Amino acid sequence: MADDAKRAQQEIAAVLQDAAAVANELAAMDDLRAAAAEVAGLVIESIRAGGKVLLCGNGGSAADSQHIAAELSGRFEMERRGLPAVALTTDTSALTSIGNDYGFEAVFSRQVEALGREGDVLLAYSTSGNSANCLRAVEKAREMGLRTVALTGRSGGALAKAADVTLKAPADVTARIQECHGKIGHAICAVVERALCGEA
Repeated sequence: MADDAKRAQQEIAAVLQDAAAVANELAAMDDLRAAAAEVAGLVIESIRAGGKVLLCGNGGSAADSQHIAAELSGRFEMERRGLPAVALTTDTSALTSIGNDYGFEAVFSRQVEALGREGDVLLAYSTSGNSANCLRAVEKAREMGLRTVALTGRSGGALAKAADVTLKAPADVTARIQECHGKIGHAICAVVERALCGEA
């Protein structure tokens, strides 16, 4: 039993050290910082103009999209008005009806068509960069005049080519990519909140 506990602690230490190494690499990426600042600017510009942020993703990336939508519509660090952000992953009636009638690849693009307006911003999360439903959402958003952001892993996948701005986590392991997406999302929320809180 003592050996099992020791092995578990060693494995936990290895995971945490790997996560810290990726986080340090993320923080040192000049191009990532520039792209994240650009995304924050797009969100600020959209909300100031009466627009909103739409977010989508699958699995853990669905949770990431809901997390950031909640930070914006609720509160991140400051007391201020709620900011308009909608995760397209939460309405089970919409997801199941669209999936049933049009296929799973359409579950986000159909909602973008229904809810999106020119000048809004879509954040699409996909660790592989190849989630078909996220790709179709980005394509529909661009067709409608929304600004589009892809959050991916190192390879970028098809989303990196389709979106206006891509934020690539410096990792190939899904867990590390998702951890990076959380950190990037919080950084963007901090910039957006500080820029808009005086207007709240």
